[in-house]
Amino acid sequence: MNRPTIDAATARQDGPLALVIGATGGIGGALAERLLAEGWRVRAAHRDPERARSTNVPAGLDWVKADALDAGAVTAAADEAEIIVHAVNPPAYRNWSGLQMPMLESSLAAARTSGARILFPGTVYNYGPDVFPRIGEEAPQNPVTRKGAIRVRMETALREAGVRFLIVRAGDFFGPRPGNNWLSQGVVRAGRPVAAVSYPGPLEVHHAWAFLPDVAETFARLLNTPLADQAVFHMEGHAITGHELVAGLEAAAGRRLAVKRTPWLALAAVAPFNETLRELQEVRYLWRETVLLDNTRLRASLGEEPRTPLIEALRTALAGQGSLPASLIDAA
Repeated sequence: MNRPTIDAATARQDGPLALVIGATGGIGGALAERLLAEGWRVRAAHRDPERARSTNVPAGLDWVKADALDAGAVTAAADEAEIIVHAVNPPAYRNWSGLQMPMLESSLAAARTSGARILFPGTVYNYGPDVFPRIGEEAPQNPVTRKGAIRVRMETALREAGVRFLIVRAGDFFGPRPGNNWLSQGVVRAGRPVAAVSYPGPLEVHHAWAFLPDVAETFARLLNTPLADQAVFHMEGHAITGHELVAGLEAAAGRRLAVKRTPWLALAAVAPFNETLRELQEVRYLWRETVLLDNTRLRASLGEEPRTPLIEALRTALAGQGSLPASLIDAA
C-alpha cells in the first residue's frame, strides 16, 4: 500500500495536532505512526515519558507527562488538539472494571474543553450471539461478558457526553508490535520461531481479524471525509476460517505448522485464580460461531476498505513478535 511520506520536523511545526493516549500499545502506536505520515503533529501522553520513549514506538512523537486517570493532566495535554486518540487499556488487560471508565472520563473532559474529536477503536465484545453472524453499525449491543458490558458503557458515555467522536470497530487486532492480542498471546507464541498454531475454535468457522496498520489507515482516510459529529464504522478486515489462517501463517513462515486446539478445559481449571484467563474464558463464544462485521457503510464512504494482503500482514506481524527466523525477515 502506497503511503505518503513527509518531513517529520515540518509535520511537528506546521501540521494539525493530535493527542494519542496509548501510543505504546498496538493500535495507539499504529495510529500515531499513520498520523505522522499524514502530516499531523502527534503528542503522546504517558505517565512515564522516559520509559515510553524506550519502547517500540514511532519516531517523531512529542511526549508529555500525563496519567490517563488524571483528567486535568489529559486536558492540559490536549490543548490545541484537533483529535484525541483514546487507545489506552489497563496494563495486561487487568482491572477493566476499575480503570476503563475513569480513563475514558479523562479523555471526555479533555474533548469538552478542547473541542477535539475522540478517535475510539471499537471491539466485537459489545455484541452477543443474538446479532451473529454479520453485524452492522446499528445492531443492538447485548453483551454477554464483563468486558463487553464495560465496552458498551464506554460507547454509551461517548454518545451522552456531547463530544464529537469517530469509532472504527474491527475484529481481533494483530500487527507489527506484539501486545495483548490473540495472535501473539494465544495462537502463536511470541519470541520464538513459529512451529505450531493453537487455535481457539473450530477451524471451519469464519473469524474477523484486523491488521493494525489497516485500522490506522481507515481512521486516517475517514478523517479526510465529511463525518457526522458521532460517526461509527465497521471494518470487515480479514474474514477467514481457521484453516485459512493456518495456511496464511504457513505461507508467511515458509514451513508447515503443527495445529493444536486451545486447551480450554485446562485453562478453565486455572481461570478462578487468574483474571486474564477468566476473561479469555468469557470470550470463547466469539470463536464458536461466525462473527463478522458488515463494512457496507465504510465502503460507501471510502470506496474500498484498506486491506493489506493476508500473507504480507501475517509475515509483518510474525516478524514484529519475534516469531520468524532472521533469514526470512531479511529475505522479505
